[in-house]
Amino acid sequence: MDYTLEYFQKSADYIRAIVPWRPEVAVVLGSFLGPFADAIEDPIVIEYGDIPNFLVSTVQGHAGKLIFGTVAGRRVVCMSGRFHSYEGYDFEQLVIPVRLFRLLGAKALILTNAAGAVNTEYRPGDIMLVSDHIKLTGNSPLRGRNIDAFGPRFFDVSHMYTPELRALARECAEGTGLTLREGVYMFFTGPQFETPAEIRVARILGADAVGMSTVTEALTAAHCGMPVLCLSVMTNMAAGVLDQPLTQEEVLETATTVAARLSVCLKKIIERIGEVVAL
Repeated sequence: MDYTLEYFQKSADYIRAIVPWRPEVAVVLGSFLGPFADAIEDPIVIEYGDIPNFLVSTVQGHAGKLIFGTVAGRRVVCMSGRFHSYEGYDFEQLVIPVRLFRLLGAKALILTNAAGAVNTEYRPGDIMLVSDHIKLTGNSPLRGRNIDAFGPRFFDVSHMYTPELRALARECAEGTGLTLREGVYMFFTGPQFETPAEIRVARILGADAVGMSTVTEALTAAHCGMPVLCLSVMTNMAAGVLDQPLTQEEVLETATTVAARLSVCLKKIIERIGEVVAL
């Protein structure tokens, strides 16, 4: 499909008719961050399926809703349930949410995810601030005709995970009981977990964690010139690190354990984000 600015504008026009204000910060919530979503004040909830030219989440545990409201005095839009290439979506389709946020006026993007720890110094429950990523598979979400209104054809990604936001996150995590790390996230398409051999390759290449999301969203934000912060929950040790099979239940159990503390940290970040991002 040949995407145009008008294609994305149709989604934004639908939202503007319902939400009478501009969000300052966009947040993509992992399925485990229910406590954060529940704390959004004066929420306006819109089902994905009601939004023209939007996508529908098919993964169990992903609510499939946009939540507009207030967090720590900031106006936010939260994506409760994200989209993945393993659901059958083309990489080009995965730009849709972030481009919608940009058209609605959001000035910064906070991403959260669950990931497998490759770095053997990490432990389940740790939070990794993503400083960079590796993506050696699949097309770019920016493949196809460039839309100049969003950004240039060729764009720099040297500092796409904004260093100032990572520094702010470290300050905001103090006193929450969270263990923060900082490292490189490697993208795999899934939906199967990675093999032990793939994890050995990831470690050799410099990855600290692996996962099946986030990178397409971050690339789209970088193209739009949006500052990005990504907090990755280490829900398990990746395949081959421990002599035991990986299960979705393990992932969700660990993520749920840290959800409340991570929600506290996120609120602090949103409250102070204006210190490093022009809103």
